[in-house]
Amino acid sequence: MAQKPTQELWQAIVSNNRGVIASTFFFSFIVNVLMLTGSLFMLQVYDRVIPSGSIPTLVALSIIVLILYVYFGVLDYIRSRIFVRIGRRIEENLRARVFDVMSHMSLNKQNPVGSQPVNDLTTIRQYIGGQGPIAFFDMPYVPFYLAVVFMLHWLLGVVATVCAVVIFILALLTERSTRGPAASAHVATNRASIMTEETRRNSEALYSLGMKAAMRNRWIKVQGEALDFQTKANDASASYGSISRVFRMIVQSAMLAMGAFLAVKHEISGGSIVASSIIMGRALAPIEQAVGNWQQFLGVRKAYERLAKLLNSVPVIEKRMKLPDPKGFVEVENAIIMLPNSDKPILQGIAFKVQPGKGLGIIGPTGAGKSTLARALVGLVPLARGAIRLDGATPDQRDSDEHGKMIGYLPQDVQIFDGTVAQNISRFSENPDPSKIVEAAQLANIHDFIMRLPQGYDTQLSEGGSRLSAGQRQRVALARALFGDPVLLVMDEPNSNLDADGEVALDRAIRSCLARKASVIVVAHRPSALLAMDDLLVLANGQMAALGTRDEIMKKVGGKPTPPPVQQTNQRITMQMPPLGPQTRN
Repeated sequence: MAQKPTQELWQAIVSNNRGVIASTFFFSFIVNVLMLTGSLFMLQVYDRVIPSGSIPTLVALSIIVLILYVYFGVLDYIRSRIFVRIGRRIEENLRARVFDVMSHMSLNKQNPVGSQPVNDLTTIRQYIGGQGPIAFFDMPYVPFYLAVVFMLHWLLGVVATVCAVVIFILALLTERSTRGPAASAHVATNRASIMTEETRRNSEALYSLGMKAAMRNRWIKVQGEALDFQTKANDASASYGSISRVFRMIVQSAMLAMGAFLAVKHEISGGSIVASSIIMGRALAPIEQAVGNWQQFLGVRKAYERLAKLLNSVPVIEKRMKLPDPKGFVEVENAIIMLPNSDKPILQGIAFKVQPGKGLGIIGPTGAGKSTLARALVGLVPLARGAIRLDGATPDQRDSDEHGKMIGYLPQDVQIFDGTVAQNISRFSENPDPSKIVEAAQLANIHDFIMRLPQGYDTQLSEGGSRLSAGQRQRVALARALFGDPVLLVMDEPNSNLDADGEVALDRAIRSCLARKASVIVVAHRPSALLAMDDLLVLANGQMAALGTRDEIMKKVGGKPTPPPVQQTNQRITMQMPPLGPQTRN
């Protein structure tokens, strides 16, 4: 049975660190006991050394106190290092899972999360590795300090207890007053971050269409909202923090005054006055520290809630049994695809088969669902009903990386990653075969261009491939799709940015894949990408309008059956749709 993600997160943070946390509690106990050293030393100095005038007693007490302080410092240092290690272990245990969830969620355009999961994990790690948790580990010993004060005198204990309760109430008021503004600030900050990323990715449109000022004003408005909420939360936290600090100073003075009053009455000694004040300060320190770090604690709690919710939405994928390598037999069985929270399907009643070594072209008007079908064929879009199988197995029956290595996919929106040309072509394989990289580049007709780059295949490309033209990016992406001899090649508008030579190379690459018995599915408007296809599927209004041989369908839609590659470069298919009605041909 799959583990609940919330339990998974709790296990990574708490259950996997039980032994370390238990040792930290032990160290905290020793540290808090040793924190009484200063107050007990002052008690002995005022009650024993000064009245007796014994220098040897003072020296002996000083040596003992020095040893205890060194021991305290070592244990406190070890405790801090333990928290740092716990934070690091949590990130190491969760980072792969968080990366998988983040990449999975990015496929869902309805619920983009960006890098928020990674930021949340970093927030949790930094908080645990900092001073924040120490206050909570020290807080259980507040009653212990109060009990010591009671031992000095019950009236001092009552005053100390009342003060501790008041400061604790201040902490609760701080949480209540900052909860709402902090949550609103996070929402606004997240919106601003999304807008920042959109601006970075679409800077050309901003400048070329005169949108920069409008987008800047919109961004400034959202950033201003975030600052307003954050300022409100910080003001509330700072005000209660200041009240807490002032109250603590008043308490310490009140303790001294009460101690002096009791000393005048000869109910306590002079050393008890100083000792009770020091112990009271130590008792209130964890509470005051918690109040001071409350904003940080709220941020960590929100990060935990978001991360738990996100993990809950993407369950852990169980390890799949390795299936035999597919040959490329594609079956689409009455596939229905719907958007989330939508009643109308994008595609419905889609059913066809593609045998190994055969090619299928998909054509249709804009908005017919061609790109959605292409994404579904490679496992990027979930089906509401039906199935898409590769040699009988649906994508979820194989490990995602294993399934992806068997497929070559060239999307409309070409994505180049930060890395070398060779890494982008080889899909960032750890130990790729250089000959396979060159072979894929040659097949995509990009090898000669790569060799003219400053470092050839080792040339570094930035995210998005900014140093490449649109056509060059498309050829690099085509080489990546061809790398590893995939058994299924799916291409969406593969010639949208190609010149005549590029289209000839594309046709050669497709025929090469067909010759080695791979299945090829091409979505295209320009018929030059469909010359090697055996069959054509026509989509209209999210349904199959026609399915047949290429020549038959081209005649029906008004295209030429066998146009030459170069002459057909800029021609587009004019769609004259036959009557709707699902048709299948095995």
